[in-house]
Amino acid sequence: MIRTIFWKNRSVVMIDQNALPQTECRIVCTDYRQVIAAIRNLAVRGAPAIGVAAAMGAALGALALPPQPTKAFREKFHSICDEIAAARPTARNLFWALERMKKRLDEVIRAGKSNPTAVLAQEARRICAEDIAINRQMGRQGSVLLSDGDQVLTHCNAGALATAGYGTALGVIRAAHAGGKKLHVYVDETRPVLQGARLTAWEMKKEKIPATLICDNMAGSLMHQGKIDKVIVGADRIAANGDTANKIGTYPLAVLARVHRIPFYIAAPVSTFDFSIKTGEEIPIEERRDDEVTAFRGVPAAPKGIKVYNPAFDVTPARLITAIVTEKGILAPPLPAAISRLQKGRI
Repeated sequence: MIRTIFWKNRSVVMIDQNALPQTECRIVCTDYRQVIAAIRNLAVRGAPAIGVAAAMGAALGALALPPQPTKAFREKFHSICDEIAAARPTARNLFWALERMKKRLDEVIRAGKSNPTAVLAQEARRICAEDIAINRQMGRQGSVLLSDGDQVLTHCNAGALATAGYGTALGVIRAAHAGGKKLHVYVDETRPVLQGARLTAWEMKKEKIPATLICDNMAGSLMHQGKIDKVIVGADRIAANGDTANKIGTYPLAVLARVHRIPFYIAAPVSTFDFSIKTGEEIPIEERRDDEVTAFRGVPAAPKGIKVYNPAFDVTPARLITAIVTEKGILAPPLPAAISRLQKGRI
C-alpha cells in the first residue's frame, strides 16, 4: 500500500508529490511550519491528505510548546491551528481536522490530564488510521457502481496520494479491480499542475491497473466515440445541497457526461461535507500563482507578462451528479435530502 503520510518519532513523514513521477522520495517535517509549507507548495495535496497533514502539523506545534498554564497553552494551540488553516482555503478536510484537534484538547483539559501533547499526537495518528479505513470502506461501497469491462474516466488525483492511503475515487476503482472486474482507466492530465499525468498515472502503473493518459481537452471526443462508460472523481468540499468543489476542470466533465448520458460520480468521505453552507456559491475557491500556468518546473510556456487566471477548483452543481459515494453509503438524488439524512446519522 502507498503510505502518503505518517507519524514517526515526533515527526511527520510524507511523500514529496512534487518530485513524482521521476523520483519517489519523502519529506520529514519536525516543525509545524514545515507542514504548512508542504501544504502550500503541493508537496502534500488532496483534501483528505491535507486534513491528516493539518492534524499532524498541529500535534507538532503542540509538542514544541513549553510548559505553561492550561489557558495559555490552549490559546497558543489555537493560534497554531489558525496558521495551518490559512495554508489552503478550499479543502474542507483541513478545517475539519483542526476542529477535531481543538475539540480533543478541550476534552483533555476538562478531564484534567497533565500531558495534552501526547494525547494530541495520538489523535493525529488516529485521524490518519481512520482515513485509510474510511477509504477502504468507501471503495467497497462504490465498487458496485462499476461493471466488468467499464472504461472509467477520472480527473486530477483522488488516489492514495490524495489521502493517507488507498484513495477516494481511485479507491473505488481499486476495490472494483481487486474484486476481479476488468476496468480501463482514462486519466485526465489535469492542467496546470498535471496531477493526473504525474500522480494518478503513477499510481495506476504501480497498481498494475490498465490506464491511458489523455489531455484534458480529449474527454469530450472520447465520450462521443463511446469510449467512456463512467466518470468518477474526488471532492474538496461538498455543500449541503450537493454542489461539489473539485479540481478545476471537473465541472466541464460533468456537463459533457450529462450530454452523453454517462453516469458522473463523486467519491468523498463524510469529513469533506460542509453542512454549514447551503450551496456551492459559498465555497471559497483558491486562486494560485501565475507561474503554475505560464511555466512547468521552471520552463516557460507562455509570453512573459501575460495576464493569468488560475483558480484551483470549480464547483459542479448537484443536478449534474449521479451519486456521491461515502463510507456511510451511496447518496442518490435528490442530494439535499440524502445529505440531510447523512448529517443526522440516518444513513
